[in-house]
Amino acid sequence: MLSDNESVIPPKSLFSEIDLPVFLVSGGSLGLFVLLSLHDIEMVSRWISAGFYASTRLFGFYWQVLLLATFIISLALVIGRTGRVRLGGLDKPELSNFKWISVIMCTLLAGGGVFWAAAEPMAHFISPPPLFGEGSSSIDTAYNALAQSFMHWGFLPWSILSSLTGIVFMYLHYEKGLPLQPRTLLYPLFGEKALTGPLGTIVDACSVLAVVAGTVGPIGFLGLQVGYGLEKLFGIPNTYGLQLMVLVGLISIYTVSAVSGVTRGIQLLSSANVLLAIVLMVFLLSFGPTSFIFNSYFHSFGIYLNKFIPMAVFRESSEWLDWWTVFFWGWFLGYGPLTAMFVARISRGRTIREMIVLTSILAPLMTTLWLAILGGTGLSLELENPGIISEPFAGTNLPAALFAITGQLPTDLLISVAFLLLTIIFVATTGDSMTYAVSMVMTGNDHPQAYVRVFWGVMMGVVAALLISIGSGGISALQSFIVITAVPVSLILLPSLWNAPKIARKMADQQGL
Repeated sequence: MLSDNESVIPPKSLFSEIDLPVFLVSGGSLGLFVLLSLHDIEMVSRWISAGFYASTRLFGFYWQVLLLATFIISLALVIGRTGRVRLGGLDKPELSNFKWISVIMCTLLAGGGVFWAAAEPMAHFISPPPLFGEGSSSIDTAYNALAQSFMHWGFLPWSILSSLTGIVFMYLHYEKGLPLQPRTLLYPLFGEKALTGPLGTIVDACSVLAVVAGTVGPIGFLGLQVGYGLEKLFGIPNTYGLQLMVLVGLISIYTVSAVSGVTRGIQLLSSANVLLAIVLMVFLLSFGPTSFIFNSYFHSFGIYLNKFIPMAVFRESSEWLDWWTVFFWGWFLGYGPLTAMFVARISRGRTIREMIVLTSILAPLMTTLWLAILGGTGLSLELENPGIISEPFAGTNLPAALFAITGQLPTDLLISVAFLLLTIIFVATTGDSMTYAVSMVMTGNDHPQAYVRVFWGVMMGVVAALLISIGSGGISALQSFIVITAVPVSLILLPSLWNAPKIARKMADQQGL
């Protein structure tokens, strides 16, 4: 641990302030993946499937414990004097509360906030999770399905994305001058060895690869899903050319947003996203199954709290866990270091209590309400008319589930287009923030050069375009790959369990709290 007066100044990055080793390792690995996929996607899929199953079977329980421990410790820091610690070396925040909340919500929800919100409750309704089994009635099965969805999008994943690691980054970068890179999380454990040499390069490259894999996946799938939606709604053929046009538009939006910066494009896009989401929530509550939505939300949330620990540590069905809870945990863990860096960048001047209450409590509450509104609408329609949602969804067709729901609402075409637009903006807000975060890793500071942001923004879009050219298999393989990268990333996050509380207490002493 650093002494009170110690400040580490990292060595200058190579090649005009870019960390060249990290760039070469992460970019080279990504390029190799794309080339191999274009050459033989079946071979790559087999390799990744083997790595995927090895990762989930060997590290699944560790990931479950890591997320649970992170949530519990972060809540403990909210209580008492550590909660009043002000982070980032600023007396007041840069962003207003609404803009701050909007950026965080949109960054971390991504496109999954629409398609998965519509589809996952239906998936658990059709095939009940092993912990619950068949409900005593269809309505009970629906409540259980929502509760399981709340687990996957609720307190635990939100907490791992920024709470404890955000505190570590705030202190070591803004107070002590260490680089704003994932390697900094290991400085309290390894000292200078974490900042220089191969360890730091490997740590940063693994973190970048995980986020790029996790971001390119939604970008690519958006092209496929929007193409599906335009064909269904307007009869436009869902060709590769159409998907490519969607990607070009998306790349342009999020790259310009990332270049304009956190306080301009990123927050403007996020604010617009939140406002549109609120409008659609009000519409669904007004013209959808209002009574069922509220009943299911409170009932399912009660089940979620009552079964919280059993769901968090459930281990009885490894096959089910591999494709649900552990898969989700691997996905969120892969995002962990870079989202924590980004949240630290936009949360300067906030207290520990403000940051953790938003990311670990309020954001999950808003997310679960959104799931109950959109997913609950689908469940209600299915209960009233069996097959109306489940049949289009068959085979885990996510966009089909969404459009099956919107197709039953008043002004169905307008609402379907609005949800399609919302999904595009959701993915764009994730694209701009993760482009910014990857660029921070490349430069080690929170104001990366514009050309670095442009390069990574365009690169992620190009990779997505190349992969969808060979069909959804390339994108699916990349999404599974993030679970493999979660293995080293989860080890990077582990020391924050004890380092964050130490740093919080040290800062409380320094601030006279």
